[in-house]
Amino acid sequence: MRFKQDFFEQLDGFYSQVYPQPISNPHWLGWSEDAAQLIGLSQPNDELLMQLSANHAAPGASYYAQVYSGHQFGGYTPRLGDGRSIILGEAIGPHDAWDVALKGGGPTPYSRMGDGRAVMRSAVREFLVSEALAALNVPTTRALAVIGSDLPVWRESQETAAITVRLAKSHIRFGHFEYFSYTQQGDKTQLTQLVDFTIQQHFPHLTTDKAGYVQWFNEVVAATAKMIAHWQSVGFAHGVMNTDNMSIIGDSFDFGPFSFLDTFKEDFICNHSDHEGRYAFGQQPGIGFWNLQRLAQALTPLIDSDDLINALNQYQRHLVDQYLQLMGQKMGLPSFEYNQQQVDKKHLDAAQAEQQKQDLALIGEFTTMLEKNQLDYTNSLRQFGQLDPTSTQSSLRDDMQDTVKYDEWFAAYQLRVGKLADINQWQQARNAVNPKYILRNYLAQEAIIAIEEQGDNTKLEQLYQLLRQPFAEQPDMQDFAKRPPDWGQGLIMSCSS
Repeated sequence: MRFKQDFFEQLDGFYSQVYPQPISNPHWLGWSEDAAQLIGLSQPNDELLMQLSANHAAPGASYYAQVYSGHQFGGYTPRLGDGRSIILGEAIGPHDAWDVALKGGGPTPYSRMGDGRAVMRSAVREFLVSEALAALNVPTTRALAVIGSDLPVWRESQETAAITVRLAKSHIRFGHFEYFSYTQQGDKTQLTQLVDFTIQQHFPHLTTDKAGYVQWFNEVVAATAKMIAHWQSVGFAHGVMNTDNMSIIGDSFDFGPFSFLDTFKEDFICNHSDHEGRYAFGQQPGIGFWNLQRLAQALTPLIDSDDLINALNQYQRHLVDQYLQLMGQKMGLPSFEYNQQQVDKKHLDAAQAEQQKQDLALIGEFTTMLEKNQLDYTNSLRQFGQLDPTSTQSSLRDDMQDTVKYDEWFAAYQLRVGKLADINQWQQARNAVNPKYILRNYLAQEAIIAIEEQGDNTKLEQLYQLLRQPFAEQPDMQDFAKRPPDWGQGLIMSCSS
């Protein structure tokens, strides 16, 4: 790996230099060929294993933990920071530079009495979900590898430590801006420095002046809305949408008790610590907006309130436009209303606005039927690849208990789809955007159990390879597309998982 150190060299005072602590008997559990290509690597080797397990120093690495704050479950925590993640620097790839971080690399000044370690089960889950989301074309951080060890750590019981090697285009979070806004007692120096750095690194087409700041915040609002629209379209529940877990560039970030939906439930909660359902699946769009409001509040020393409010007022438009674009592709709705030219417009005309309203209602009625009939979200959408909109007969109809309601919905759906020139081509287009395979929690759990009980990472490797091609049929892997067994339905995870 070849590193540059822009954050480390340009933002002194924004981090603490800290060296990771090695894990004993390191061994590769998982390796992402796709993520490796992003930073110019090919195959794993013994020396790289020793570097990424902190047993050897990585040439050119700086090793530091960032400081930030954040709103956690609605309450503000003034000082958080990287409690178990240590950044080596920005690895230079063929096209971009990616931060390389060792998640589980040991204690930092921000560990708050914790051991700074990640348990194997959480490291495996983060590795899998990072690469699964990327294959689904959802904006996300990546995972180069997961490294196991025999180092004991204690959670509810004794487990073994592991390290996820995370790649991120940026580790800058909403919480960074909150920290440097609220801890400087009216001094805007570091907040300005952070905004300027963020723009120069990640929004280089913008200027670092008042006009550039306004446009930057508008783009952050749009990127956040589009990320959450992707989550809703693929049925992904993040689980812990604290402001310190929100990426400033709109990438899915910091995975804990996440879950993809099995049976569709609007109020599905995947985090067993979320007793009030703050971060339930259906709450994610609203929480995204709430988090952006907290970011806007932190930016008031630099950006006029009216400009911040105007940008926030565009959030719902970005969210709806992106969601309709994605769901329209999944369900085969004509997409000319939502081409990029229309998405970039600030206002839709009356006819387009009415069409959006009707399409949202059509999609909403469909997901309501899924919920009432307790149907699998991913498998139901996949059936659009076998659907003939000119025929009333379909496997979707066969799954419905209330066929009268379905027939009413389908009649409206047929009118919206209209005539098709080539049904085979239409069905192929649906299969290209509706995955057959997702990272179901029970599949991840089976891979984790195999490692825990037999030391066997075969299932992990098999699952990783499966999820690299989520839209392909993969005839030998049909069982992985089935609904979970009873024990695997709606698994709820802890923050330490």
